[in-house]
Amino acid sequence: MTGKIRVTVWNENWHERHHDAVRKVYPQGMHAVIAAGLARYADLEVRTATMDQPGQGLPPEVLDATDVLTWWGHVKHNEVDEELVTRVQTRVLAGMGLVVLHSGHYSKIFRRLMGTHCSLKWREAAEKERLWTIEPAHPIAAGIGEYIELPSEEMYGERFDIPTPDRLIFVSWFEGGEVFRSGCCFERGHGRIFYFRPGHETYPTYYNPQIIRVIANACSWARPRCFLPDAAPNVKPLEPIRPKQGEFGHAGVEGTARTACPPRNLGCHVGHVVGLVRGVGPDGTSLRSPVSSRGYV
Repeated sequence: MTGKIRVTVWNENWHERHHDAVRKVYPQGMHAVIAAGLARYADLEVRTATMDQPGQGLPPEVLDATDVLTWWGHVKHNEVDEELVTRVQTRVLAGMGLVVLHSGHYSKIFRRLMGTHCSLKWREAAEKERLWTIEPAHPIAAGIGEYIELPSEEMYGERFDIPTPDRLIFVSWFEGGEVFRSGCCFERGHGRIFYFRPGHETYPTYYNPQIIRVIANACSWARPRCFLPDAAPNVKPLEPIRPKQGEFGHAGVEGTARTACPPRNLGCHVGHVVGLVRGVGPDGTSLRSPVSSRGYV
């Protein structure tokens, strides 16, 4: 796809409105700081959305105009509407990118897309975190260097209950001794997903230009390569299909069943046995009627 990448920075925006310690660090909200940092990248067109807005910040017209969605949530996971989760999931499967930040590991949307609990160990002790770049050639790691060091962060520890990532970009070490898979790439349907660990609400992590660089790189990596909504149409053949010898059955809504001769002997002689077969009518009701099945002689 061409043109700027339309990024929507979504934030729960609860801590900033209720906790002085968080408001002191992010007076306009974490989403505002993340968006301001991303706006410095010429290939990104950035907007913000918060849970306290109509449609929990992501009504259809906003989501449909989003190429990559970043997601930060924490204490309000269970209050995100299931209908919204389904719309986000559907758009990711069709091609939208999703960048899940920090405690968003427990969000409904991430857990649904992963199919696991996404649980982990944690500790809030303002300890040093060093994120080691283990895939320096990956686009998400562009311009980062060997590691990122954060003087104060919340600890996340293994085991992180996620599927094995398609690519693992960063691994964190913490001052207390734990390690954690901190930068994980996944693909679901036609969409790409990146989970990035740093970003506890009481620390100024999102003012760090290297952290913003990783998120910007992730948005570029996760940009849609296509948008293909789910569909399973019954289609006409592109070319004529020649008639075949033998009888071949139809299942499902047509409600009939016939056993055909094996492909290796399409011209075989068949015997006739009458029995009962269960099928489904055009209106979805169950059918039970005598039909012919063929036995081989």
